Order: sequence, then structure tokens, then C-alpha cells
Amino acid sequence: MEKRHPENVAPIGLVVNPRSGTDVRRAIAAAGSVTVADKANIVRRVVLGAVETGAHRFVVHGDPHGIVRRATETIKGLDLDWVGTELTFTERDTYHAVQWMRDAGCAVVLVLGGDGTNRVAAQAWPDIPVIPVSTGTNNAFPVFVEATVAGAAAGHVATGRVAIDEVAGPAKVVRLDVWDDQGNLEESDLALIDAVSVDDRYVGSLELFDPETLGVAVLTRADPASVGFAGVGGLVEEVTAEEDAGLLIRFESPAASDQVLRGPTAPGHYDDLGLQEVRRLKFGERVAVEGPILLAFDGERKRRLDQGARAELWVERNGPWVVDVASAMRQAAAQGSYLSKKTPGQ
Repeated sequence: MEKRHPENVAPIGLVVNPRSGTDVRRAIAAAGSVTVADKANIVRRVVLGAVETGAHRFVVHGDPHGIVRRATETIKGLDLDWVGTELTFTERDTYHAVQWMRDAGCAVVLVLGGDGTNRVAAQAWPDIPVIPVSTGTNNAFPVFVEATVAGAAAGHVATGRVAIDEVAGPAKVVRLDVWDDQGNLEESDLALIDAVSVDDRYVGSLELFDPETLGVAVLTRADPASVGFAGVGGLVEEVTAEEDAGLLIRFESPAASDQVLRGPTAPGHYDDLGLQEVRRLKFGERVAVEGPILLAFDGERKRRLDQGARAELWVERNGPWVVDVASAMRQAAAQGSYLSKKTPGQ
């Protein structure tokens, strides 16, 4: 196919979490590693796949390892718009980068990371059109797709050959309202896959979840082919990403429970989990939790509820617009996007 730059090609956002796939679960569980070199190779394939469709504009952000720069330095004809916010070396870098990409008019954003990275992206741009490429530890939300094809699908959206509303739709999310111990409503929050209450003192604990500390889990999906709480729930009651429902799990001490599940709470790591209740949730059905507890979102401890504080969690479908890569590629193929015809005499 002849490389070309069609008119009015929208930019593609590239979010690369340099820390995804590197946390402590490599040491205390058996999670696989994703190196800087791996990520640079993935980015390169994404960009090359997009370039083949005629897309050439990318909004990108820097990182301490120069992943995007290393990946693209030998690719000609690119228009890279670098996010102009100062790095903080925290998840706020992803948040600010995604806001920049939204304001720059990106047709779609490719996020290289896990559930946590995509959660931050959704906080910054609630209905972000996204292709989440798996490079994290918890990977229930991202898709396992060859990066070249992911880039090509993004390119077809950016060039306008494929309409976003024909190949994407809103994902389910867990919404969260919190009231402090004075009854004041605080800033709302969200999770893409699971929100879990934990009786733990430390927000930044590096340990795996202790089954004795688990309280309530609200899930947007439960898949027996996943790990983490989505996998745990799926071993009892499957709830697909397409169903208009969520799942509630109430845990109790496995030593005192009549129903104990042996489940994969992290890659390569199984625990005995006591189950008090497992049932489906209707959209909008609220689940209340009270402090003092910690709340973990998509596998990461994030928020403390003090004594007297409370929260309500529920599932609804108004999250990121996740691109179906296969559907986008089928549409592009049906249009003959990769075919060319010779005229007589050529």
C-alpha cells in the first residue's frame, strides 16, 4: 500500500507507563516483567502499523527512559506533538498527558499499561476512545493484541476510514461516592475492573492482599480466565464485559467460612479466600462500606476511609470507549484499504 498523508488526519495519543509491569509482584509473586526495551519495541510496532494507514500525527509524552523517542527515532515522516507538562514521575503524568491529548483532538489513544494506568486515563478523560494494550500486572481491562495491528486500527480511526461509534462502545465502571466523618461529600472516584475494601493500615503496602483483611469487592466483570479479583469472581459467577451487570463479593476469614475459594489473586499466586456472599449487581445498585478501611481500585490501594466515613459503590456503563481492534480491521479490509490496482500500461 502506498504510504500517504490523507488530509484532515486526526492525531493519535500514545500513553506509555514506564513503570507498568515492574512492581513488587515480580518479587513476591510470579508476575512477568515488561522491560523498557520491550515497551520501546511495542511503541515502534504501534507507530509502524499506524503509519501504514496514512496516519502520521501522534501526541506523546516524555518519560525518564525516553521510550517513545527511542522507538521512533528512525521512523521518517512523523509529526510528534510532545505533551508540554513537567514530569512528576507519578501517575499524575499520565493524567496530565491524557488531558493534553483530549485537548489536542486525538481521535484515539493507545495506552500501554495495566488496569491502573487505564484507570488514570479514564479519570482524565471519562469517555476516552482507547485501545488499551496490555503491559501491566493486572490486565483484565487491556487487550492482548499484536501491537502492529493495534496501531493499524488506531490509524484507520484517525484517518476517518473507520468511525469510532461503529467499532467502540462505553465500558462498564465502578463508580464511588465518599462522605467524610462530618457527612461532607468528597470527590468521586472510579475503578475499571474492581473496587475492594481492605482492613489494612497502609495505603502503599507492597504486600499482596491478605485474605484475612478483605471486606467487599464490587466488580464490573468476572472472568474465570483472568487473575486478580476479576479471576476470583469468575471462578464463582461469570459476568462478561458485555452484560449489563456487575458482581458483589463479601469476603470473610477463610478459617471461619463455610465456603472457601482457592483463587489467583496475582499472577502465579493463589490464596484461600472465605466467601460470605457472591451475587450479581444490577446497574445502579449501591453497595455501602464504612470506615475505617482502605479502598483499592484495580489492584492498587488508593484511598483511606477514616472512622465515621462511608462510601457507596455501584456499576454503570459510561466509561472509556474501548475500540474493538478486530472490528476496525475488518471494516478497513472490507474497504480494500490494503489493496491497490494497476492501470493498463503500468
